Amino acid sequence: MTLVGKRRKSRELAMQMLFQADVGRQTPDEVRKTFWQAREEADPDTRCFAEDLFRVATARESEISALLEQHSKNWRLTRMPAVDRNLLRMAVAELLGFPRTPAPIVIDEALEIARRYSAPESIDFLNGVLDAIARTRQ
Repeated sequence: MTLVGKRRKSRELAMQMLFQADVGRQTPDEVRKTFWQAREEADPDTRCFAEDLFRVATARESEISALLEQHSKNWRLTRMPAVDRNLLRMAVAELLGFPRTPAPIVIDEALEIARRYSAPESIDFLNGVLDAIARTRQ
């Protein structure tokens, strides 16, 4: 698997971890304890970046939620589909925690993951929210 493929897989796994914490109402420690048991095939680099994204997303949860609320007009986080909400959290965590990764790459990767996990009508919404947040971070 290429580095790009490993990074995308890491982003997917981080989103899934956030989803598990959100929907399963588990603490970050509980998620870490159970999440990797079923995914032993993940190579160390993929797992490490997924863990890093998850750690940033959970440690900066309040800041990320505020940014999402501010830039998702007329949508409260609790009303968003859970997949979209956690995909946004993962992408914003990367924008905040890994500023050396260019915002267009973070957004493009998030949209590629959304094409696999989200409804087609979510793509434009996700793109708009992430683009608005990225512009404020420049």
